[in-house]
Amino acid sequence: MKLLSVAIPCYNSAAYMCKCIDSLLTGGEDMEILIVDDGSSDRTAEIADRYQVMNPNVIRVIHKENGGHGSAVNAGLEAATGLYFKVVDSDDWVKDSALQQILEYLRSTAGTAPQLDMLISNFVYDKGGEKRHKVMQYRRSLPTDRIFTWSDVKRFHKGHYILMHSVIYRTGLLRECGLHLPEHTFYVDNLYVFEPLPYVRNMYYMDVNFYHYFIGRQDQSVNQQVMISRLDQQIRVNKLMVDYYTDRERRSRIASMPMCRSYMYNYLEIITTISSVLALCSYTREDMERKKELWEYIRRKDFFLYSKLRRGIFGIAMNVPGRGGRNITVGGYNIVRHFFNFN
Repeated sequence: MKLLSVAIPCYNSAAYMCKCIDSLLTGGEDMEILIVDDGSSDRTAEIADRYQVMNPNVIRVIHKENGGHGSAVNAGLEAATGLYFKVVDSDDWVKDSALQQILEYLRSTAGTAPQLDMLISNFVYDKGGEKRHKVMQYRRSLPTDRIFTWSDVKRFHKGHYILMHSVIYRTGLLRECGLHLPEHTFYVDNLYVFEPLPYVRNMYYMDVNFYHYFIGRQDQSVNQQVMISRLDQQIRVNKLMVDYYTDRERRSRIASMPMCRSYMYNYLEIITTISSVLALCSYTREDMERKKELWEYIRRKDFFLYSKLRRGIFGIAMNVPGRGGRNITVGGYNIVRHFFNFN
């Protein structure tokens, strides 16, 4: 069994995938790199096969019909043989020295008690054309360099969340929780992080800048105009998160860990805010109806959750009546977006 499986979902990634793969190859033979060619029409498949021939003990290539990012992650997870599992997007890369530190720790904890469920590290917003890059770190919220549980977690600030770039999960935990991401849908990385959380007991935070998250391509899914054009998919993911959070079978598991419940609520709140503000930024009647329908969906699903979201500062801001209220909300969002340097 390998120590760490890394899935690289690739769709027409020929222009940039080599940097990603090369950065992961520094981890050596304790790793399994799963290059998932999601029905690409460029040279992605050829490049992936060449890497597999050159590194047969480390790299496996999975060729499949196009199903989207979630489908590629599902294929990687199904094929993984590593004790731990990580997703690295094909336009991103990892820091070699941080990778060595993470592998060293995973070796030391493998087979010991308590069993590690999730390792968290920092990631860097590697925005094209900028010399200084924002680092997302968790020193104020998480204990450093020791095993901890949800009861040790401190409050997360608004806008400060554990994203897919931050986490390495135990492979068995992802299978135990039944993680299966929807196909042909963008923004499923939110589900990837969100759904396993009630199953996580033991965590470890390593304060190293491991993952470099590239931002800058015009066709990138986090580009604001692209996100607005895919608002239906953002809202689909939002609703699936609501379904998961309010599911009766999981409710007792979530309720048994108050800090986990609090974190999941805050995460759901920010995703609902993003869905709402994108609709407001669109200024189209169709997207405004989508926003209205989303809030009505939450109300029907769980009135207590709806009331709490609606009375929160974000809920109030997203539902200021009239065109003037909408302009104030969008203006505030654009100021925050510029200040925090996202999208």
